[in-house]
Amino acid sequence: MCTVVVSIDPDAEIPLILVGVRDEFTDRPWVPPAEHWPGLLGGRDLQAGGTWLAVDPVARRAAAIVNGHGVLAPEETRRSRGDLPLQAAAQGGLPDLEPARYDPFHLILADPAGARLWHWDGTALTEDDLPPGTHMIVNSGWEQGEDNERVAFFRPRFAGAGRPADVGAPWEGWRELATGAGLPTGDPRSMIIRHELPDGRIFGSLSVTLLGLSASGVRYDFTEDPRDPAAFRRVLPE
Repeated sequence: MCTVVVSIDPDAEIPLILVGVRDEFTDRPWVPPAEHWPGLLGGRDLQAGGTWLAVDPVARRAAAIVNGHGVLAPEETRRSRGDLPLQAAAQGGLPDLEPARYDPFHLILADPAGARLWHWDGTALTEDDLPPGTHMIVNSGWEQGEDNERVAFFRPRFAGAGRPADVGAPWEGWRELATGAGLPTGDPRSMIIRHELPDGRIFGSLSVTLLGLSASGVRYDFTEDPRDPAAFRRVLPE
């Protein structure tokens, strides 16, 4: 996953909203969200067996992973980063791990009380508590400034989006933004991307997740058509 948006408003009916856009090679096999693991929902990567975003609906908790920049793990001991969201969502904290076995990552853990973020760059593991407000996590990290074109364009728009009154209310404004706000995939500001590489493989946005976490439950919408705001389907509540 290459972009995560986290909106935190402790006084709102839905105090935490999370948007996740997954970018990956289009030929990498996967299946859409379901309870592929006991008590946990998420899309499943069929190549490594993990996920990019996991939801524990009972605990009203979610975890997502964004690939980071830095020193890669040794090939002979490397583990898939896809198991980290599963462990974090299940445990409600940073998994007990050997960081050096993972390539760089940003791990986000969210619940109605707020969100935490762990960064691993291959040499140091750090932690941040995200304050109230709207935040974007991309491959380069937790972007707090406006030097990233995607963040500069989208963060104020997400910050200005009206929050749904409850987990069952319409999400049209959020769906429009989460699917790229109409920007073409080649625009440097775009959240929805598509790149054809010299070897013919295509790297692009494969899906979008829209989550609302509140004391009353979880709203979980998902689409495999990342440029169509009308293509979302409901995962939770069923």
